[in-house]
Amino acid sequence: MQIPIERYTLDNGLRVVLSPDHTLPVVSLNLWYNVGSRNEVPGRTGLAHLFEHMMFQGSQNVPDTQHIALVERAGGSINASTWLDRTNYYTTLPASHLELGLWLESDRLGFYLPALTQEKFDNQREVVKNERRQRVDNAPYGDWDERVQRLLYPADHPYHHSVIGSMDDLDAATLDDVADFFRTYYAPDNGVLTLCGDFDRDEARRLVDRYFGPIPRGPGVPPLPGQPDLDPLHLGAEVRETVESAVPVPRVFIAYRIPPYGTQDYYVADIVTELLAGGKSARLYRALVRERRVARAVAAFVLPIVTGAAAIVLRGNVPPGHPAGPVEEALLEELERMGREAPAADEMERAIVSVEARRVMELQKVSERADQLSMLTTYFDQPELINTELDRYRAVTAEDVRRFVAEHLVADNRVVLTYLPLPAAAEAA
Repeated sequence: MQIPIERYTLDNGLRVVLSPDHTLPVVSLNLWYNVGSRNEVPGRTGLAHLFEHMMFQGSQNVPDTQHIALVERAGGSINASTWLDRTNYYTTLPASHLELGLWLESDRLGFYLPALTQEKFDNQREVVKNERRQRVDNAPYGDWDERVQRLLYPADHPYHHSVIGSMDDLDAATLDDVADFFRTYYAPDNGVLTLCGDFDRDEARRLVDRYFGPIPRGPGVPPLPGQPDLDPLHLGAEVRETVESAVPVPRVFIAYRIPPYGTQDYYVADIVTELLAGGKSARLYRALVRERRVARAVAAFVLPIVTGAAAIVLRGNVPPGHPAGPVEEALLEELERMGREAPAADEMERAIVSVEARRVMELQKVSERADQLSMLTTYFDQPELINTELDRYRAVTAEDVRRFVAEHLVADNRVVLTYLPLPAAAEAA
């Protein structure tokens, strides 16, 4: 499947990607800003995610909270997300309402600050703090990712802190912080707008120019804080942390630093996770769940991040009444075996075909296609990579897998995070 791509840049620096698809009468608008939690300075963590919430609270020409209502009234869907390297806003609408979507996005980019109030800020800060309580502080294993980030990346690295930020920093944030964050990072020359779906190319360009063209460039984005480069890539020693909390059963996370998304070794890592945990015939499920019965569930995944180093994470869920030690031991044994012996040809073929099938299924959706095009443009300024990424997976060999595991998934580059139930929690379980 060749995805059509046209790209151009407005005079104000906004990069635009057009990808027409007339299969269904819908259009997806996807706007990425090159800002995430990595851009936050110490003492002001959580601002990127908090600002994502603020962007739905109205702008100069859109009444409070009406951005979502107008989209839904037109039969569309809308959402946003914040992560380490970016913030994205995405809307899917009936094709006849493309102009509505472009006007809404341009209004909050060009005319947001006049509608910013202390009341909105206080309200959304409480929403984010409540989200942290529900998803992180009071959820079993809810803080695993921020603990792994803290263990994997040094204190002066932009990934050391979590996306949602700390309660103290959220409490310390001010209305001026939000306004300064907007002025710094929410500018056309720090964004990528992708349109994917059923639209007329000339009409789309006219509307984009009309609504986004007059918005002035930003002041320029400052360098990332701290030390984003990691040299050497590896940790240099094994790092361990054991957490006793109100969890029902033990759980083990093992993580490693790996080359960042965009390098060929990242694609090798993704194939490794498929070999390890891509279904019930994969190595970890077969060895830990079916044969040894030391784990109830297993998982392996990579984090597609680009600043200094990405990460690969393995997880083992321990059955009730069982200790955590055998799960960790079995996970490490499977890695040692993969680093010693290259996978067989048929196992490699299954893994690559599975990744390819998943990728093709994802790209059937115009919303996912738009998101991928925005991502590849934001990170690499190459939206056309969407048509060649599968070739990088197909190029992975069994020896690449063995070499990658032996080189990167080793003891002196390992983080082991183990959750254990508190005595009362364990007794209740």
